[in-house]
Amino acid sequence: MIRIVTDSTALFIDPALVKHHHIEVVPVYVRFGDQRLRLGFDIDPEEFLYRMQHYETPPVLEPPSIDELYNIYARLNRETTQIMSLHISDQLADVCKHALAASKMLLGRCDIAVIDSQMLSAGLGMLVEHAAYLAMQTNDLEAAVREVRRAIPRLYGVFYVQSMKTICRHDLITESQAILGSMLGIMPCVTIEEGQLTIMEKALNHHQAIDKLVEFATEFTQIEQLVILHHSTTLTEPVRQLQDRLALELGGANFPTQVYDGSIATFLGPDATGIMIFESEEDED
Repeated sequence: MIRIVTDSTALFIDPALVKHHHIEVVPVYVRFGDQRLRLGFDIDPEEFLYRMQHYETPPVLEPPSIDELYNIYARLNRETTQIMSLHISDQLADVCKHALAASKMLLGRCDIAVIDSQMLSAGLGMLVEHAAYLAMQTNDLEAAVREVRRAIPRLYGVFYVQSMKTICRHDLITESQAILGSMLGIMPCVTIEEGQLTIMEKALNHHQAIDKLVEFATEFTQIEQLVILHHSTTLTEPVRQLQDRLALELGGANFPTQVYDGSIATFLGPDATGIMIFESEEDED
């Protein structure tokens, strides 16, 4: 039996999947000044966004220790010799590095495949869900890992941000660009490419930003999963517009909306809106 491990930056459209598939979730930590909290355990998305809006100290993600990961692998090794461990992009946090180090401590006793999702949040959640279904269908770890790695290029994410303070702190734009952009009311669009956050385009208002998100989504022939991620516990008017536009352009589908987690907030700030897509695999016929 293949067991699945992920980290708490994974955001699941259906949280019940974690329990249903016996997925082990190791906490990633967030540090607000002197306070260190377990993301997804000690602090939920709403509290995280509140802190970003009202605290001056910016959050910093910290990976679980090698010992923490080793303890999870060792415990699972009592019931299996095959583990697939999928984590946030190695470009954004050092979880994969620690997972690889921990896996080597069980070399010869347990086959542990550590996979860099090149994603975060709902993108990682979609990949973990895909891996869990594969693990139900096969006991061949190598075959399952190959399929998961094939799926990574089919994951996409794009967001627009209203405030440039956070993306400036992470060097996505310069301080002068942030000042000028704020004066002009520009909203940068940020995409996730090969595990890195990159400025894609710029919008001048919510309407134009929504147009760009919808245009991005309509480039796909078939979509397996799509989720709208936003920063408010209530649906704002721009999110409603985005949901309606996507339904209109993509065959009437009612795509789910969800408040995004601390991993996105850490890098994009407390006022982003976007979509994450898992593209359907092309039919070889």
